Amino acid sequence: MLDGGSPVAASGEREAFRALCAAAVPEVYNFALRRCGDSALAEDVTSEALLAAATRYCEGEADSVTCAWLITVARYKLIDHWRRAEREQQRLHLVNTDDTVLPAGSDESPTGRALTVLREMAPAYQAVLTLRYLDNLSVPDVAVALDRSVHATESLLTRAKAAFRRAYLECPDE
Repeated sequence: MLDGGSPVAASGEREAFRALCAAAVPEVYNFALRRCGDSALAEDVTSEALLAAATRYCEGEADSVTCAWLITVARYKLIDHWRRAEREQQRLHLVNTDDTVLPAGSDESPTGRALTVLREMAPAYQAVLTLRYLDNLSVPDVAVALDRSVHATESLLTRAKAAFRRAYLECPDE
């Protein structure tokens, strides 16, 4: 019981919370999967969002948990993943100077080709392009999400768009 009420009320609240989370799982998972293209990562992000919801429930703040809130948590979990991946890539680059390019996937549609190119880009580029163009966040909102200044975000976005354009044009039509 969160509020000292009756066990029946707590049981009803618990079931309502479970139902909300169960209904939100497919939406949160699909949101994450569309942005990262990796089912294992999408599952991890969904699990982390549900864990955050459970924490809110245990803290007595179950009313603040909505499907939109869970999707926002998932967005930030993806951003965290991309940041970690970028740091790891920078560490690996210091050790290995071999700049081999991975071959592009074989999805025939322009959208599929664009997603393939996006998934092969550096994590920082993935993050800024996804937040700006898939999530339709403004540049200042992207800057806040990435913990950067607006100017640094604009610069990153410009570099990411140029890199995407080059990679997209080089990506074979199969």
